Amino acid sequence: MKLIIQIPCLNEAATLPIALADLPKQIPGVDVIETLIIDDGSRDDTVAVARKLGVTHVVGFRSNQGLARAFMLGIQACLERGADIIVNTDADNQYCGADVALLVAPILEDRADLVIGARPIDQIRHFSMIKKVLQRLGSWVVRRVSNTDVADAPSGFRAMSREVALVLNVFSDYTYTLETIIQAGQKNLRISSVPIRVNGELRPSRLVRSIGSYVRRSVLTMLRIFIVYRALRFFLTVSLLPLFAGLALGARFLVYFAQGGGSGHIQSLILAAVLLLVAFQTVLLAILADLQGVNRRLLEDLQQRERARRAGDSQSQVAARQGRSSERPRDWATSA
Repeated sequence: MKLIIQIPCLNEAATLPIALADLPKQIPGVDVIETLIIDDGSRDDTVAVARKLGVTHVVGFRSNQGLARAFMLGIQACLERGADIIVNTDADNQYCGADVALLVAPILEDRADLVIGARPIDQIRHFSMIKKVLQRLGSWVVRRVSNTDVADAPSGFRAMSREVALVLNVFSDYTYTLETIIQAGQKNLRISSVPIRVNGELRPSRLVRSIGSYVRRSVLTMLRIFIVYRALRFFLTVSLLPLFAGLALGARFLVYFAQGGGSGHIQSLILAAVLLLVAFQTVLLAILADLQGVNRRLLEDLQQRERARRAGDSQSQVAARQGRSSERPRDWATSA
């Protein structure tokens, strides 16, 4: 059983040694533990520090691509290197490394496919009240959309089986946390949460540059998730407002028309017709979006097969394929 712990990094030369030192060297039930660093276009000595500290694998992009893409690059790299279980953690040592054993235990015992570390949100002092509220809101949205019972959906401290890693896909460039849970839930994979500990803050969050930016991006991310994965329900719900408003105005016109005063309320009739037309078009949009969802699921199946095929390739084939295009990630693979 091989476990690979992946750590997305962007200019983490100062904090990476602390995060790596906190990781476990042995876990009962795991034969091999390896580490993989995803360099997201760092401009400092992150790669050199990783190599000096004996990181097993280092992969990366030539320029900054964002956390979500770095996460997915790490997943593919772990698959290609034969990982049976993948753990994702942060380079700022936010999560207690010793709790990796708690994350992988449900997978080793075949009780879960994806395990999310649930932070004690209310006890984290450097989280503002607004951030705590948004963390809870994000978890609530994910629970509703994914039909799961995840306690801390925005948590990046998570473990997944190889089977889960093969089916994950992320559309957002901002973060991967919410989307991956929803995908796993919709594919009826077993998702579990375990309480984990957190460490003190070493540096400000890169995702939360300001409260306003965090609120805007979080709301847009949750809205996009709902549209992508619950398109039919979303657009049908949106159609209800113009539908009921149009019916009410139409009924009002009919009442006046029956009383002989319809000629003075033609504007209501026109507005009712416009609203009903908008409602009808929104329903058509809901149907088209639902059909697109079917196509998306078919494409995800094809993508899963391609990932499985690539995961079986030799290291030389992977390196050659990655080096053919400047848009593909660079490979800094090293041996422990």
